[in-house]
Amino acid sequence: MESVLFHSGLKTCLVPTLLLFFFVIKPAFAQSVSKLSVIGKVADNQNNNGLSYASVRLFKTGDSTFVTGAITSEAGDFRIEVNAGSYYALTEFIGYNTRKTSGVNITPQNAPLDMGIIKLIPSAKTLDEVVVQGEKSTMELTLDKKIFNVGKDLANAGGTGVDILTNIPSVAVDVDGNVSLRGSNNVRILIDGKPSGLVSLKGGSGLQQLQGSMIERVEIITNPSARYEAEGMGGIINIVLKKERKEGFNGSFDIITGNPTNFGAAANVNYRKKNLNFFLNYTASYRNTPGRNSQNQQLFRNDSTFITLKDMESHLKGQNNSARAGIDYYFNDKNVLTGSYTYRLSKGKRFSEINYRDYLSNLSNLTSSTYRTQDETETEPNSEYAVNYKKTFKKKGQELTADVRYLDNWEDSDQYYRERSFKPDGSASDVPPTLQRAVNYETEKQLLFQLDYVHPFGKNGKLEAGARSSSRDMTNDYTVTQQNNDGSFSPIPGLTNDFLYEENINAMYGIMGNKVNKFSYQLGLRAEWTGVTTTLKQTNEVNDRKYANLFPSLHVTYDLPKQNALQLSFSRRVRRPQYNDLSPFMTFSDNRNYFSGNPDLNPEFTNAFEVGHIKYVEKGSISSSLYYRHTNGKIISIRRVEENGNSFTRPENLGTENSYGAEFTSSYAFYQWWKMDGSVNFFRAVTNGTGLDETFQSDTYSWFVRATSRFTLWKNTDLQFRGNYEAPQQTPQGKRKSLATLDIAASRDVLRNNGTLTLSITDVFNSRRYRSILEGSNFYTTTSSQGRLRQINLTLNYRLHQAKKKKELGEGEF
Repeated sequence: MESVLFHSGLKTCLVPTLLLFFFVIKPAFAQSVSKLSVIGKVADNQNNNGLSYASVRLFKTGDSTFVTGAITSEAGDFRIEVNAGSYYALTEFIGYNTRKTSGVNITPQNAPLDMGIIKLIPSAKTLDEVVVQGEKSTMELTLDKKIFNVGKDLANAGGTGVDILTNIPSVAVDVDGNVSLRGSNNVRILIDGKPSGLVSLKGGSGLQQLQGSMIERVEIITNPSARYEAEGMGGIINIVLKKERKEGFNGSFDIITGNPTNFGAAANVNYRKKNLNFFLNYTASYRNTPGRNSQNQQLFRNDSTFITLKDMESHLKGQNNSARAGIDYYFNDKNVLTGSYTYRLSKGKRFSEINYRDYLSNLSNLTSSTYRTQDETETEPNSEYAVNYKKTFKKKGQELTADVRYLDNWEDSDQYYRERSFKPDGSASDVPPTLQRAVNYETEKQLLFQLDYVHPFGKNGKLEAGARSSSRDMTNDYTVTQQNNDGSFSPIPGLTNDFLYEENINAMYGIMGNKVNKFSYQLGLRAEWTGVTTTLKQTNEVNDRKYANLFPSLHVTYDLPKQNALQLSFSRRVRRPQYNDLSPFMTFSDNRNYFSGNPDLNPEFTNAFEVGHIKYVEKGSISSSLYYRHTNGKIISIRRVEENGNSFTRPENLGTENSYGAEFTSSYAFYQWWKMDGSVNFFRAVTNGTGLDETFQSDTYSWFVRATSRFTLWKNTDLQFRGNYEAPQQTPQGKRKSLATLDIAASRDVLRNNGTLTLSITDVFNSRRYRSILEGSNFYTTTSSQGRLRQINLTLNYRLHQAKKKKELGEGEF
């Protein structure tokens, strides 16, 4: 039956997709008969490395009219289709001087015309010499990924990694820091293309410790190829940290202040002389983050309704320090060795107050109230060691990279809970006050080896192969005790244990790609062998899982005339239950609503199909995509309420989910002083609870929209508005309500244009509240959570031997 459902859904998705593919391509052949090809490569003149996503544009020699252009591939290659004629080319890339190439004379006799390697010179050597004639948009579009340049989004000033992800189209971050992409909460988060300790113990919420000023860009890969690890069914989010390689000494510095309390400082510096390049990033911050949460639960038992209202307020005071240093050594222009070390230390103090009010039948019949506090002290050091080697060969596009990485993290949490109960008149009840203590000590050690090789063949062919081995050990020593009458503490039964997690993943992949006329294809296969063992030491419960899987991928691209391209892609993905998904220990801060992992959780697998189109225009680009995902063993958090009113929520494997969607993303400069980025995502998700409980099912239609509008005023002042709306969404147990927010930011260049002062207001109307309705056979619950309130930040950025990029010039100004 499952196979029938899968193929039926696949046909539903692919039939209109193939029809679209046919009708778009058919006229394209007729239109492109007279077109001739101009090819070449854009590279850095210092190391000959190809520059990805550089812009190459052709202009008529006679009147400088813009004709057409192209964006380079990841290797720096480009191909432009144009009529016979005489042109000149302008090649641009951020951080490099624009290069003009004259004498591009294309005829049927010399086609395809090879312009060879166009070498660009880094622009920022001294402040007086810098003239950069192009500026990257906040958002850049390619067929296989979307790139968001963090520094161009003014609202990111003074924020954290979580704040930055919150501001990116297609991405949503809930009150607990859980990240979702296109409505799917299974997303793989990487830093510089590799796993990071920041998102191991705490998931996406760990990015709260990453200062936004360290981030250069965020890459969204919705349908990854076999080159990437198969983890992450919704896609991959790759956070790229800042690192310069320019000659001499240069850097940037940030000072941050904000309300609620947000003080911070950051430095990103670099020194390069000949074969040596040194880089250093350091950030320090102190924040006091307020949050609030409310809940209204109705419990139905014995023909009676028991109502509980919960109101919670919390303050998290956190001090974070992060240092990242490294050295690049260039043996020559084809061999470079990089070593780096990252150390992060987070110390936090959380204080929460919870008020429970219990009623019988209606809100006028109060039966009791309870006051509970949480006082937590937490320390979390995080160390990462990395060594990377890259070799490029004489043959164009041939390269070898090797990476070794070691992560060593631990977390120590000590929490005290005090609770008192009161009668309806406010006097102390007969229930004695309690004092409880939860001690939690977690460790993580991970060793990662990765080897990748690229071998070109023929004119446009390419073979890729690689291997990866990852070993990870995690422990959690968890104890909950309660104070006795004599002042001593005794363990609470069932809440003390040692949890051990051992994970070993070995993988190999191979990819073959080629281009025939206007068709490009890439076929890949990845094999992964996984072993996961979890152990509860005190009770000797061992759960051992071993499985091998194949993950194919296919990407087919067709270049259409007039700066259009179309791509069809497929990949198989997996979501393996991670440490937090499997750990059985329950959160204890709210002793009426418990959350835990599920040691019996199985992986879920997804087949993802996508058709994408991208159109480049002179002032921007627009992309659209249709996608379909079929998931087996869907993992969703399920809430159950016992007769005493206590709820328990943990992840469970449901049956299947079929998700259909359409996404439109655009970046456009209406004028030199007005740029706009935006995205709209419509989707339908059908979830079937077969395999757990057939009542856990949903069929939801929903949509997200996000738009950023940026204005340049008086040459050195920018103003930005960003709006976000998430429509309501049905879930297997209820409904997630709508969410709408507005952010405003303004910046002005100061200190002779060496500095920029930015004022940002995030969540202007304090409306970023996550509201939901959860229903079961014996309960009805509504919730409202706000993990961060309105934030106002003032940031000063100072650049040393770095110039702020000039605004993009109009066509007639070249």
